[in-house]
Amino acid sequence: MNQALRAAMADTGETVESLAEQVGVDPKTVARWITPGRVPHPRHRAAAAKALGREVEDIWPDVFKRREPAWLRPWVETELQATSLRAFQVAVIPGLLQTPEYASVVLSSGLLGPDEVADYVETRLRRQRAVLERRKPPLFVAVIDEFALRRGDPAVMHPQIDHLVKMAQRPNVLLHVLPLDAGIHPGQAGPFVIATTDDGDVAYLDDQAAGRLTNDTAALWAIWDTLRSVALPRRHTIDFLKARAWLT
Repeated sequence: MNQALRAAMADTGETVESLAEQVGVDPKTVARWITPGRVPHPRHRAAAAKALGREVEDIWPDVFKRREPAWLRPWVETELQATSLRAFQVAVIPGLLQTPEYASVVLSSGLLGPDEVADYVETRLRRQRAVLERRKPPLFVAVIDEFALRRGDPAVMHPQIDHLVKMAQRPNVLLHVLPLDAGIHPGQAGPFVIATTDDGDVAYLDDQAAGRLTNDTAALWAIWDTLRSVALPRRHTIDFLKARAWLT
């Protein structure tokens, strides 16, 4: 039985019928959420939590228990300990800066089913909050290849670019676009993130099968310095994003 859901309904005076009406489902569906503890669809979880004045993870905490792939978990833990993160992306917007719609499109391009995509998007958003909105957030520096900004439906990309501009206003978030006219560069070999922690530097590298962590970061620092040197300065990046001349 979902005691958290039952307690939240009691506290707010909601009945099975009234909550079902607010969420837009049948009362029998809400009853199943309580009795056998069935987990609802992500959009229904969000609607029910809003109606009850609770966070989704307070009512369905199991949803957020290790939703990410097993090979990614060490990196998720590293992110939470990092004092700074330096990320380079050549094909997509960095995950910590993605909007829900953009994340959904990216995750849908793989082998995940619709419900799995929704769960992973929800988990990604929670990860963003955990890293960038904690009491002492890390310095987050991102170099994004212009190719990543050009790839995607304009209906999805316009809000995504708006979000990047908004995030770039934060004092701990530094964005730098690597323009096409920078030519061939060493970052084309693939994306990476370097995390600086109290215990030293740890890098995350992604590929088609899985990601991996490494403490051998010397070569990546050299690549990072090269990429950073040819990327647009922060202020010019913000102007570039606002202009969005590449989007129709």
